[in-house]
Amino acid sequence: MEILTKELNAQIQKINKNYKNKSDLNDDFLEHLYSIYPFNKFEYIITHLIDSKTISLEQYLDIRNEYLDRNKYLYIFEITAPRTFGETWAQNHLNVIVPELQKPKKSLDKNYSGEYDFWYEGIKIEVKASRAVDKDSKEPLVMKALSSHSKKSFDMNFQQIKPSCCDVFVWIGVWTDKIRYWVLSNDEVQNHKYYSKGQHRGNNGEGQLWITEKNVKEFEPYEVSVRDILSKIIEKSKK
Repeated sequence: MEILTKELNAQIQKINKNYKNKSDLNDDFLEHLYSIYPFNKFEYIITHLIDSKTISLEQYLDIRNEYLDRNKYLYIFEITAPRTFGETWAQNHLNVIVPELQKPKKSLDKNYSGEYDFWYEGIKIEVKASRAVDKDSKEPLVMKALSSHSKKSFDMNFQQIKPSCCDVFVWIGVWTDKIRYWVLSNDEVQNHKYYSKGQHRGNNGEGQLWITEKNVKEFEPYEVSVRDILSKIIEKSKK
């Protein structure tokens, strides 16, 4: 959204001063513009830019295509239910890119009771996912989604982490233009300096961990490419 906002603001400055509706594009008016999906501030501005002949239809299509290229994962931020994102989307996504992982069941692990997400040759794997959002914004989730190039402060909260319930964690971080993967052993999580124990009162052995713009580089030793996720899971399970 940052790049699109800058592009449109620059185009607004080019509108002919005699354009009859130019006052409808000032900051105060746009800030209080009532919107209901799919009619929002951006659609409103672009309509005026075309009507005023500030941009052509071809230029609009260029802006649109560039935006789509920059935001190929923005649809993931439209998943508003935390459980749907954290469980349904994240688990399905990981299983698509690593199809060797199996859904656990009693025939694979007689002691299984829902405490982890995947099984691979005796390795218990837990999946956690989070999205990079502008932590200073009060906008809806999709509006405060950030790209991996953004200079804004962000946070990713990996919640309900229980190191004792699995052997390996796969963490998925989502930006509008990029998805990153980190693989950690349960011991690496349990003893990590950013791991905070006691997320919920009474839930012993459960904690959370925050990745922000300040510490994300410290997690680079755990980051893997898609093709290396499975081999790293196997490696980490032996630690």
